[in-house]
Amino acid sequence: QVQLVESGGGLVQAGGSLRLSCAASGLTFSKYAMNWFRQAPGKEREFVAAISWNAGITYYADSVKGRFTISRDNAKNTVHLQMNSLKLEDTAVYYCAVDRYNSGIQEARRMDYWGKGTLVTVST
Repeated sequence: QVQLVESGGGLVQAGGSLRLSCAASGLTFSKYAMNWFRQAPGKEREFVAAISWNAGITYYADSVKGRFTISRDNAKNTVHLQMNSLKLEDTAVYYCAVDRYNSGIQEARRMDYWGKGTLVTVST
C-alpha cells in the first residue's frame, strides 16, 4: 500500500527556515507529481506546492511563492519543501499528497494518498 511519511516540522521563529521531507513507498515514485498541502487550525486544507514527476515543472501558491522551494529525489523516493522567511501565517500541519491520476489539478479533493502530516509552528 502507498505510504507517505512527512518529517522535519517543528517550532521556528518568524523569519526562520525549515526543511520538510516526505518519504514515499508503495508506488512508482518517479511516475507521479508530488504535492504539499497545509491546514491551519480552523481553516480548510490548502495547496502549497507541487512538482512534476521529473522535477521539470513546479507550482506554488501565491502565499508562498518566492519563499518556499519544492524539490524531489527520485532515487530516494523523497520530496522536500524548503521553507524560508517563515511567517506566523505559515503555522499549520503540512501534508504530502499524491493524485494517482496525475491530473495536474492541485486541489485537496483530487488527492488520493495522504501522509499524516507534520506540524510547523512559527512564533514571534
